[in-house]
Amino acid sequence: MYIHLGNDVVISAQNVIAIVNIDEPLSADLQDIIDMATVEKKLLKITDQEKNKALVICDDCVYISPISSNTLYKRANNYYKEV
Repeated sequence: MYIHLGNDVVISAQNVIAIVNIDEPLSADLQDIIDMATVEKKLLKITDQEKNKALVICDDCVYISPISSNTLYKRANNYYKEV
């Protein structure tokens, strides 16, 4: 099963480690995750800076999504109900 993260980006639900809500100001832990992913060139921003709603942490990449964490969680949860 796959999860649509927005703007034509679709990932495998099996690769998702965490889906975290992005609130301003960012916590130090979230900022560290974003900074580390940026340095390792594993950060993919799906949208403009103004519309960041969720951080999706996967095995191989970190995504910043314009879709709310609640909606993404529901999409991911549907995968695990089917399995």
